[in-house]
Amino acid sequence: MSQSSEDVRRVSLVREEGYRFRVRFDRAGIPDLITDETAPVGKDEGPSPSRLLGTAVGNCLAASLLFCLTKARLDVKGLEADVDVELGRNEAGRLRIRRLEVQLRPRWTAEVAEKAQRCLGIFEDFCLVTQAVRHGVPVDVRIDGVTLPTADSGGNP
Repeated sequence: MSQSSEDVRRVSLVREEGYRFRVRFDRAGIPDLITDETAPVGKDEGPSPSRLLGTAVGNCLAASLLFCLTKARLDVKGLEADVDVELGRNEAGRLRIRRLEVQLRPRWTAEVAEKAQRCLGIFEDFCLVTQAVRHGVPVDVRIDGVTLPTADSGGNP
């Protein structure tokens, strides 16, 4: 792992059985998470990686909007988000995430909504997960210290 990064967070995965993994985070107090692939590959015993990606994008956007509104001293009574993760097959017939559609639903007064226009114009730019996904993030993969080619091999379930 590159040490030139400003900050590094580690997530460790341990296979339990089938396609179910226990995810451990690098900070005390964060509970483990169970992930699994959807049926028929897995047993749906936890969120799949595509659901986790939708969760990460939706949570980051909601938090970024909330952060901006809080900094602007605008009162939000509640905030909900839904993320649709659209899957489809590519030209090679491999399943891919084609699109993420995020719906944010802040609960606020009409006056707050009117004053929130500046935040609505800038909050997405501060969501590090959405910007990483939207613009692409290099992914270096190693197996026992060997770096694999970066071409999309489509070998993931």
